[in-house]
Amino acid sequence: MTEAARAVSLELDSPELAATYDAVSTRQFDHGKLLIADLALKPGERVLDIGCGTGRLGAYVAEQVAPNGNVVGIDPLPLRIDLAAKKSARFQASVGRAEDLSAFAADSFDAAYANSVFHWVKDKPRALKEALRVLRGGGRFGVNSADGDRAHQSAALVRAAVLAEGLSDEAAASGFGTNFRVTGAELERLLLEAGFADVRVVARTFVDELAGVDDLLSWSKSSSFGNFLSGVTANDLARLKSRLTAELEARRRNGKILLERYLVFAVARKPS
Repeated sequence: MTEAARAVSLELDSPELAATYDAVSTRQFDHGKLLIADLALKPGERVLDIGCGTGRLGAYVAEQVAPNGNVVGIDPLPLRIDLAAKKSARFQASVGRAEDLSAFAADSFDAAYANSVFHWVKDKPRALKEALRVLRGGGRFGVNSADGDRAHQSAALVRAAVLAEGLSDEAAASGFGTNFRVTGAELERLLLEAGFADVRVVARTFVDELAGVDDLLSWSKSSSFGNFLSGVTANDLARLKSRLTAELEARRRNGKILLERYLVFAVARKPS
């Protein structure tokens, strides 16, 4: 696959996609709460949310560090920051990228995390170095990523449908954050090379219940800020939707469609 085909665009987001993500991102929110539990946050701490999206998890974290703590969030998508900024008085959100945290002084946060975003970050070493820099000595960092060893079942189904319809492999990979996924071993290595200590990595499997094909498509499109199947024509998308409907309905058991997602989680510490 060419580098151009692998490129992720930040220009495809829209008010509708941002609002949809805010409504349907319960899956990211729920596994984000596990990441936050791993960080063992305390009241009064200052926390950085890297890739905060529409701020659902950031607002939740703000309650964990209340009454005197606060959470600062950044995200490269302005439309999502607009929604995030309205979530909580203890949560400040602004446009920014994981690879450039120069807006923040060194040693200024007790904890930082990147939930559901690391597989979109191209320059991972730089992003981790920046996270280390802004943490105080002993500060904790939590991160998760789509697992490079195992494609989500939804991604595998879409890819199979795309190829069965005679479309390109580039279209099959589009929008799932598959370009820059990491394995657990790679994530551990990256954290250690960045200078983190006490790195703990665990692979986790999540089982999602889908209502049907529209649920899959709206979640995937909004989660990928418009990149999901972005190069597929309307006619081809209609064919794909028909094929995916048949595939999903064939999996329905006792009225439920269940699909597995695979993520790797890591928690680490900045040396004192």
